Amino acid sequence: MSMAQTYLDDLRRRREEILERVDIALGHAGRSREDVKIMAVSKTVDIDAAADAVRAGYTLLGENRPQELVRKFEGLHAIDDLPQVRLDMIGNLQKNKINAVLGHAEVIHSIESLDLARAVSQRVSRRLEAGEFFAPQQVLLEVNVSGEESKSGFAPEALRACIEDLMELSGISVRGLMTMAPRGSKEVAAKTFAGLRELRDELEGVYPSLTLSELSCGMSEDFDVAIEEGSTLIRLGRVAFNPSFALQ
Repeated sequence: MSMAQTYLDDLRRRREEILERVDIALGHAGRSREDVKIMAVSKTVDIDAAADAVRAGYTLLGENRPQELVRKFEGLHAIDDLPQVRLDMIGNLQKNKINAVLGHAEVIHSIESLDLARAVSQRVSRRLEAGEFFAPQQVLLEVNVSGEESKSGFAPEALRACIEDLMELSGISVRGLMTMAPRGSKEVAAKTFAGLRELRDELEGVYPSLTLSELSCGMSEDFDVAIEEGSTLIRLGRVAFNPSFALQ
Protein backbone atom coordinates (compact mmCIF):
# COMPACT_ATOMS: atom_id res chain seq x y z
CA MET A 1 0.00 0.00 0.00
CA SER A 2 1.39 3.42 -0.97
CA MET A 3 1.97 6.24 1.51
CA ALA A 4 -0.65 8.30 -0.35
CA GLN A 5 -3.27 5.58 0.05
CA THR A 6 -2.34 5.15 3.71
CA TYR A 7 -2.83 8.89 4.33
CA LEU A 8 -6.19 8.85 2.55
CA ASP A 9 -7.28 5.90 4.68
CA ASP A 10 -6.13 7.77 7.79
CA LEU A 11 -8.16 10.82 6.77
CA ARG A 12 -11.25 8.69 6.23
CA ARG A 13 -10.80 6.96 9.58
CA ARG A 14 -10.29 10.28 11.38
CA ARG A 15 -13.36 11.77 9.68
CA GLU A 16 -15.46 8.89 10.99
CA GLU A 17 -14.09 9.54 14.50
CA ILE A 18 -14.99 13.21 14.16
CA LEU A 19 -18.49 12.35 12.99
CA GLU A 20 -18.95 10.14 16.05
CA ARG A 21 -18.04 13.08 18.31
CA VAL A 22 -20.28 15.38 16.31
CA ASP A 23 -23.21 12.97 16.70
CA ILE A 24 -22.68 12.81 20.47
CA ALA A 25 -22.71 16.61 20.74
CA LEU A 26 -25.77 16.84 18.49
CA GLY A 27 -27.51 14.28 20.68
CA HIS A 28 -26.82 16.36 23.79
CA ALA A 29 -28.33 19.39 22.05
CA GLY A 30 -31.29 17.56 20.52
CA ARG A 31 -30.11 18.38 17.01
CA SER A 32 -29.52 16.33 13.84
CA ARG A 33 -26.45 15.92 11.63
CA GLU A 34 -28.05 18.03 8.89
CA ASP A 35 -27.81 20.99 11.27
CA VAL A 36 -23.99 21.20 11.14
CA LYS A 37 -21.46 21.56 8.34
CA ILE A 38 -17.88 20.35 8.87
CA MET A 39 -15.14 22.46 7.32
CA ALA A 40 -11.66 21.02 6.85
CA VAL A 41 -9.26 23.95 7.26
CA SER A 42 -6.58 23.24 4.68
CA LYS A 43 -4.31 26.23 5.34
CA THR A 44 -1.33 24.09 6.45
CA VAL A 45 -1.49 21.37 3.78
CA ASP A 46 -0.70 21.18 0.08
CA ILE A 47 -3.12 20.66 -2.79
CA ASP A 48 -2.62 16.89 -2.80
CA ALA A 49 -3.56 16.61 0.89
CA ALA A 50 -6.54 18.92 0.36
CA ALA A 51 -7.65 16.72 -2.54
CA ASP A 52 -7.36 13.65 -0.31
CA ALA A 53 -9.58 15.38 2.25
CA VAL A 54 -12.20 15.82 -0.46
CA ARG A 55 -11.87 12.16 -1.43
CA ALA A 56 -12.25 11.27 2.25
CA GLY A 57 -15.66 12.94 2.28
CA TYR A 58 -15.17 16.63 3.13
CA THR A 59 -17.19 18.92 0.88
CA LEU A 60 -16.10 22.22 2.45
CA LEU A 61 -12.55 23.57 2.82
CA GLY A 62 -11.42 26.78 4.51
CA GLU A 63 -8.38 28.94 3.79
CA ASN A 64 -6.80 31.77 5.79
CA ARG A 65 -4.78 33.54 3.09
CA PRO A 66 -6.20 34.90 -0.16
CA GLN A 67 -3.30 33.72 -2.32
CA GLU A 68 -3.56 30.19 -0.92
CA LEU A 69 -7.33 30.21 -1.43
CA VAL A 70 -6.81 31.01 -5.11
CA ARG A 71 -4.06 28.39 -5.46
CA LYS A 72 -6.19 25.67 -3.86
CA PHE A 73 -9.27 26.68 -5.85
CA GLU A 74 -7.43 26.44 -9.15
CA GLY A 75 -5.47 23.32 -8.20
CA LEU A 76 -8.47 21.36 -6.95
CA HIS A 77 -10.66 22.30 -9.90
CA ALA A 78 -7.94 21.05 -12.24
CA ILE A 79 -8.06 17.51 -10.80
CA ASP A 80 -10.19 15.16 -12.88
CA ASP A 81 -12.91 13.16 -11.14
CA LEU A 82 -12.50 14.98 -7.81
CA PRO A 83 -15.83 15.31 -5.98
CA GLN A 84 -17.28 18.81 -5.87
CA VAL A 85 -15.88 20.98 -3.09
CA ARG A 86 -16.65 24.46 -1.78
CA LEU A 87 -13.91 26.82 -0.57
CA ASP A 88 -14.49 29.60 1.97
CA MET A 89 -12.25 32.45 3.14
CA ILE A 90 -11.89 32.37 6.93
CA GLY A 91 -8.80 34.52 7.60
CA ASN A 92 -8.30 38.25 7.93
CA LEU A 93 -9.03 40.01 4.65
CA GLN A 94 -7.21 43.19 3.66
CA LYS A 95 -8.82 45.56 1.18
CA ASN A 96 -6.06 45.08 -1.38
CA LYS A 97 -6.82 41.33 -1.45
CA ILE A 98 -10.58 41.57 -1.94
CA ASN A 99 -10.47 41.17 -5.72
CA ALA A 100 -8.41 37.99 -5.42
CA VAL A 101 -10.96 36.39 -3.11
CA LEU A 102 -14.04 37.31 -5.12
CA GLY A 103 -15.05 34.51 -7.45
CA HIS A 104 -13.06 31.94 -5.46
CA ALA A 105 -14.63 32.01 -1.98
CA GLU A 106 -18.27 31.01 -1.78
CA VAL A 107 -18.53 32.59 1.67
CA ILE A 108 -16.24 35.11 3.39
CA HIS A 109 -16.36 34.41 7.14
CA SER A 110 -14.19 37.33 8.26
CA ILE A 111 -16.05 40.59 7.66
CA GLU A 112 -14.75 42.35 10.75
CA SER A 113 -15.84 45.96 10.22
CA LEU A 114 -18.35 48.15 8.42
CA ASP A 115 -15.48 49.64 6.43
CA LEU A 116 -14.43 46.22 5.09
CA ALA A 117 -18.05 45.28 4.38
CA ARG A 118 -18.50 48.44 2.34
CA ALA A 119 -15.30 47.77 0.39
CA VAL A 120 -16.37 44.21 -0.48
CA SER A 121 -19.86 45.38 -1.41
CA GLN A 122 -18.50 48.09 -3.70
CA ARG A 123 -16.22 45.65 -5.56
CA VAL A 124 -19.03 43.12 -5.97
CA SER A 125 -21.53 45.75 -7.07
CA ARG A 126 -19.21 46.79 -9.90
CA ARG A 127 -19.00 43.19 -11.11
CA LEU A 128 -22.76 42.76 -10.83
CA GLU A 129 -23.28 45.86 -12.97
CA ALA A 130 -20.76 44.54 -15.51
CA GLY A 131 -22.52 41.18 -15.69
CA GLU A 132 -19.48 39.34 -14.30
CA PHE A 133 -21.33 38.25 -11.15
CA PHE A 134 -24.96 37.24 -10.82
CA ALA A 135 -25.46 37.40 -7.04
CA PRO A 136 -24.10 39.31 -4.04
CA GLN A 137 -21.13 37.87 -2.14
CA GLN A 138 -22.23 35.73 0.79
CA VAL A 139 -20.54 36.82 4.02
CA LEU A 140 -20.47 36.18 7.74
CA LEU A 141 -19.82 38.94 10.26
CA GLU A 142 -16.89 38.21 12.56
CA VAL A 143 -17.73 39.05 16.17
CA ASN A 144 -15.23 39.38 19.01
CA VAL A 145 -17.57 37.97 21.64
CA SER A 146 -14.82 37.38 24.22
CA GLY A 147 -13.47 40.93 23.97
CA GLU A 148 -9.85 39.79 23.62
CA GLU A 149 -7.59 42.51 22.23
CA SER A 150 -5.73 39.93 20.14
CA LYS A 151 -8.87 38.98 18.21
CA SER A 152 -10.45 40.76 15.26
CA GLY A 153 -14.12 41.39 14.74
CA PHE A 154 -17.03 43.58 15.70
CA ALA A 155 -17.58 44.15 19.39
CA PRO A 156 -21.20 43.11 20.02
CA GLU A 157 -22.23 46.68 20.81
CA ALA A 158 -20.53 47.95 17.64
CA LEU A 159 -22.40 45.39 15.54
CA ARG A 160 -25.69 46.42 17.10
CA ALA A 161 -24.91 50.02 16.18
CA CYS A 162 -24.16 49.38 12.51
CA ILE A 163 -26.27 46.35 11.58
CA GLU A 164 -28.77 48.51 9.68
CA ASP A 165 -25.95 49.95 7.58
CA LEU A 166 -24.69 46.43 6.85
CA MET A 167 -28.15 45.28 5.81
CA GLU A 168 -28.34 48.09 3.23
CA LEU A 169 -25.18 47.04 1.36
CA SER A 170 -26.36 45.61 -1.97
CA GLY A 171 -23.14 43.82 -2.91
CA ILE A 172 -23.12 41.44 0.05
CA SER A 173 -25.59 39.00 1.56
CA VAL A 174 -25.13 38.64 5.32
CA ARG A 175 -25.78 34.97 6.13
CA GLY A 176 -24.67 34.77 9.75
CA LEU A 177 -22.00 35.33 12.37
CA MET A 178 -18.55 33.93 13.12
CA THR A 179 -16.39 33.91 16.24
CA MET A 180 -13.40 32.27 17.88
CA ALA A 181 -13.23 31.32 21.55
CA PRO A 182 -10.28 32.10 23.83
CA ARG A 183 -7.80 29.28 24.23
CA GLY A 184 -8.31 27.43 27.47
CA SER A 185 -11.22 25.70 29.09
CA LYS A 186 -14.26 24.40 27.27
CA GLU A 187 -16.41 26.23 29.83
CA VAL A 188 -15.04 29.57 28.59
CA ALA A 189 -15.50 28.44 24.99
CA ALA A 190 -19.11 27.44 25.67
CA LYS A 191 -19.83 30.88 27.14
CA THR A 192 -18.36 32.54 24.05
CA PHE A 193 -20.41 30.42 21.65
CA ALA A 194 -23.57 30.97 23.69
CA GLY A 195 -22.90 34.70 23.47
CA LEU A 196 -22.76 34.49 19.68
CA ARG A 197 -26.03 32.57 19.53
CA GLU A 198 -27.73 35.02 21.87
CA LEU A 199 -26.52 37.97 19.78
CA ARG A 200 -27.88 36.29 16.65
CA ASP A 201 -31.25 35.72 18.32
CA GLU A 202 -31.34 39.32 19.52
CA LEU A 203 -30.59 40.79 16.09
CA GLU A 204 -33.13 38.58 14.34
CA GLY A 205 -35.70 39.60 16.93
CA VAL A 206 -35.11 43.30 16.33
CA TYR A 207 -34.89 42.98 12.53
CA PRO A 208 -37.45 40.46 11.22
CA SER A 209 -36.06 40.70 7.67
CA LEU A 210 -32.60 39.64 8.88
CA THR A 211 -31.88 35.91 8.67
CA LEU A 212 -28.60 34.88 10.31
CA SER A 213 -28.86 31.16 9.70
CA GLU A 214 -25.12 30.42 9.89
CA LEU A 215 -23.14 30.38 13.14
CA SER A 216 -19.51 29.59 12.28
CA CYS A 217 -17.80 28.64 15.52
CA GLY A 218 -15.90 25.75 17.02
CA MET A 219 -12.45 24.46 16.10
CA SER A 220 -10.36 21.36 16.77
CA GLU A 221 -10.23 21.83 20.54
CA ASP A 222 -13.83 22.90 21.20
CA PHE A 223 -16.10 21.87 18.33
CA ASP A 224 -18.24 19.66 20.57
CA VAL A 225 -19.26 22.48 22.92
CA ALA A 226 -19.79 24.77 19.92
CA ILE A 227 -22.31 22.31 18.51
CA GLU A 228 -24.05 22.08 21.87
CA GLU A 229 -24.32 25.90 21.89
CA GLY A 230 -25.81 26.12 18.40
CA SER A 231 -22.94 26.17 15.89
CA THR A 232 -24.00 25.36 12.34
CA LEU A 233 -20.45 25.21 10.94
CA ILE A 234 -17.32 23.93 12.69
CA ARG A 235 -13.82 24.68 11.36
CA LEU A 236 -11.38 21.80 11.86
CA GLY A 237 -7.70 21.98 10.98
CA ARG A 238 -5.24 19.80 12.87
CA VAL A 239 -7.85 17.34 14.06
CA ALA A 240 -8.93 16.70 10.46
CA PHE A 241 -5.57 16.60 8.69
CA ASN A 242 -3.31 15.17 11.40
CA PRO A 243 -4.63 11.73 12.44
CA SER A 244 -2.18 11.68 15.37
CA PHE A 245 -3.72 14.85 16.85
CA ALA A 246 -5.76 13.77 19.85
CA LEU A 247 -9.49 14.36 19.77
CA GLN A 248 -10.28 16.52 22.80
